[in-house]
Amino acid sequence: MITVNPDGKIMVRRCLVTLRPFRIFIVGIGFFTLCFLMTSLGGQFSAKRLGDSPFTIRTEVMGALESRGVLRKMSDMLEMMVKRMDVLARLENSTDFRKGEEAHFPMDRFHPVVGLMERIQAIAQNVSDIAMKVDQILRNSLLNGKPIEGRRDQCEVPRDPKYPDCSGKVEWMRARWTSDPCYAFFGVDGTECSFLIYLSEVEWFCPVLPWRNQTAAAPSTKPPPRVQAAFQRELSYLLKLIGSGKESLIFMKKRIRHLATQWLQASHKLEQKLGDKQKDQKQILIHIGFLTEESGDVFSPRVLKGGPLGEMVQWADILAVLFILGHNLKITVSLKELQSNLGVPPGRGNCPLTVPLPFDLIYTDYHGLQQMKQHMGLSFKKYRCRVRVIDTFGTEPAYNHEEYATLHGYRTNWGYWNLNPKQFMTMFPHTPDNSFMGFVSEELNETEKQFIKSNKANNMAVVYGKEASIWKLFIGFGFPYEGPAPLEAIANGCVFLQARFKPPHSSLNHEFFRGKPTSREVSSQHPYAEDFIGKPHVWTVDYNNSEEFEAGIKAIMRTKVDPYLPYEYTSEGMLERIHAYIQYQDFCAVAALPDQSNSHTMQSSASPFRLQPNSTYLAWSGNSSSSLPAWPPVKSMQVWVSDVGQACTSTCQKHGLVCEPEFFKFINQKEVFQQLNIVCDSTESEMNHLYPAVAENVRECYLQKEPLLFSCAGCNTKYQRLCPCRDYRKGQVALCRDCL
Repeated sequence: MITVNPDGKIMVRRCLVTLRPFRIFIVGIGFFTLCFLMTSLGGQFSAKRLGDSPFTIRTEVMGALESRGVLRKMSDMLEMMVKRMDVLARLENSTDFRKGEEAHFPMDRFHPVVGLMERIQAIAQNVSDIAMKVDQILRNSLLNGKPIEGRRDQCEVPRDPKYPDCSGKVEWMRARWTSDPCYAFFGVDGTECSFLIYLSEVEWFCPVLPWRNQTAAAPSTKPPPRVQAAFQRELSYLLKLIGSGKESLIFMKKRIRHLATQWLQASHKLEQKLGDKQKDQKQILIHIGFLTEESGDVFSPRVLKGGPLGEMVQWADILAVLFILGHNLKITVSLKELQSNLGVPPGRGNCPLTVPLPFDLIYTDYHGLQQMKQHMGLSFKKYRCRVRVIDTFGTEPAYNHEEYATLHGYRTNWGYWNLNPKQFMTMFPHTPDNSFMGFVSEELNETEKQFIKSNKANNMAVVYGKEASIWKLFIGFGFPYEGPAPLEAIANGCVFLQARFKPPHSSLNHEFFRGKPTSREVSSQHPYAEDFIGKPHVWTVDYNNSEEFEAGIKAIMRTKVDPYLPYEYTSEGMLERIHAYIQYQDFCAVAALPDQSNSHTMQSSASPFRLQPNSTYLAWSGNSSSSLPAWPPVKSMQVWVSDVGQACTSTCQKHGLVCEPEFFKFINQKEVFQQLNIVCDSTESEMNHLYPAVAENVRECYLQKEPLLFSCAGCNTKYQRLCPCRDYRKGQVALCRDCL
């Protein structure tokens, strides 16, 4: 600080203290300069290789120009500081100043000030030298890259019929490329060429520019080498993968530990059964979306308070199965982990992933599916065939097809994903349009079964219900729907008494099902127990009919039952089923419908179908199946015609079979109508989830135009449907007899 004393003489007070923070500031400027040079110049030199980035040349030019500008500004700023220090130096040289200084301070106290000025001048000179060197590098770089830069300035939108959307996408980029930071992340800078490079090398709407590195732009099509999966039985490693921090995860880990012995015994049985059959190891991502904070995670806080556990029971078993079968797993329960594992670029989710998807399969739920679509950009459409959606109540094809659902009133908050309906995996096998995932129930050994028989209590019942509202029913039966508890009760030797619903509950008449992507009619509290187990273990009665209810109670009192568990709900059954899905289901290899204009292979003289002696159904001839690599194998197929107003699900069930939607593509031919002696005055091809079908009263036949709408579910009093049915293994309805 400079002040004037009473005698009019100038003096300096606390000058060095004032300069000290300034000295620190100068050191900071020097450090920032060094860091800036390391990042900017280092980035330029590392980007010299053409294959490193789709926008290498632009990065070099723009980054270097910005570096040169900043360096010049820093040099100017330092020169300004030096000039201001010169003013102080001139004040120091004045006589009065020197006398005042000698009176108050020793001369050696100003040596640091002189040294500081020298350092500032040295820094300014260094920055100036560096700026000159950068300028020289830039000139050489621009000179070497001038032909390419010229091409960049002259980019024109290609007119290639193979890329009809290119021009429209370029127009969109011109107007909206700043709407998401992910475009700048991939190098888009507002120039026409950067648009075309992005749309050809990051997305796939435009052809690659001729002067670009074609090898670098082309994705690698060579598949990774196959590795055989080996059964994994060290479950402690799985428990580490699951992690902790949420009560729901703690519950899952406890369940896996509790059933560990059961899982290990089942794995040895399945390993012996499979023998030397191929077991490809898969890279699998498991994202449990409903447990993420972004979805609300309403389950975890209620785990220990009587909340719903069915979903967590199923997810715990899914984790155990996928691990024991020998696959490599990544488990996520947060959006941040999901983005990291997928390779999501920074931004708002409009750009594709930064790297090819490293996973063969992704198991998730509807919440996770929505999160993936939001953050994967165009990559979601590209890779959605690898997704498997855990879906408790199922999704029917009419609700799954976005356009059809919107036009015909089937759109809900949970449907319209345009997936193959088999990608939805349910808790029970209530719709063959979806895949049956299931879960497992605890299995009793022979000693435990004998103990239950000898110690079973008489005249005792357990009420299966949840929440106070259900007691407004007769005695509380009827809700929840399709939970795991009845199977566990039956497996422990109990008889399950349940309510029959008249009329059946559905999305049309019951609030619980409203908005769910299915029109399935639920005839009882637990349709699987009613249809696949039945008496004497399961009794389904009308609670509003007192005589029927009383008769049922008396019959149960006279009945003795042993513990029973269907094979498909044992650990071995679930391992077997999921192994088959992983090895044989492939929704990425899209099979086109046969050409109906040239269907010589389906002519009666060479048809793969044979009308059976009773003339009511078609069966696949044995000598025609070897040329069709389909799964399930086509030799398990039978073709039946439904009654008017009957769905294919019930039609196949009536004949001891199950409807198989994978076979619709083989029967979607007018020649099949002829072989079944159905007269068609006209044959049309349309989008309708009931087709192929015939309106017999007017002799009009209809074929399916959209493969995603092939559906076992659905009926209409106007139509008789063509139904592809197949056999199934006892206790394992998801698999045909020759499916392994």
